[in-house]
Amino acid sequence: MELPDLKDDPYLKLVRPLVEAYLAFARADNRHIKTLKLTPSQFDVIATLGDTDGLTCSELSARTLVTKGTLTGVLDRLAKKGLIRRDAVAGDRRFTKIRLTDKGYALFQRTFASHIAFLRPFFERALSRQEVEQTRTLLLRLRDSFKKDEAVS
Repeated sequence: MELPDLKDDPYLKLVRPLVEAYLAFARADNRHIKTLKLTPSQFDVIATLGDTDGLTCSELSARTLVTKGTLTGVLDRLAKKGLIRRDAVAGDRRFTKIRLTDKGYALFQRTFASHIAFLRPFFERALSRQEVEQTRTLLLRLRDSFKKDEAVS
């Protein structure tokens, strides 16, 4: 089968800049998170729990970028640091609710605000407020298109 001429394909031209933008973001994001004395997975869990009254492990897994296989170890390390606690869900012993401790909530308030302040200039340099909404809409649409294919597989 002969390879089609793809040098002018508009969709193919999007792939490299999309991946490069993601990688550049991830490098800057992870570098700053490490200065907060957290791993990216720990930060993700703390940020996700931050303004909740707690989440079950399955809810936390669905809302974070932490894989299910990694989540238990992350939670164990956060518990050892005194940042989270595991509470049994009343009436259903199969579920555990993960909550920030007072120490964890103080860390959330400090690190989340710091991280947002760190990231904001990158976005402000590149996008107007209107472009932010347009970009968000387009990225979500693109994400959903890929997820539809996952559901079929």
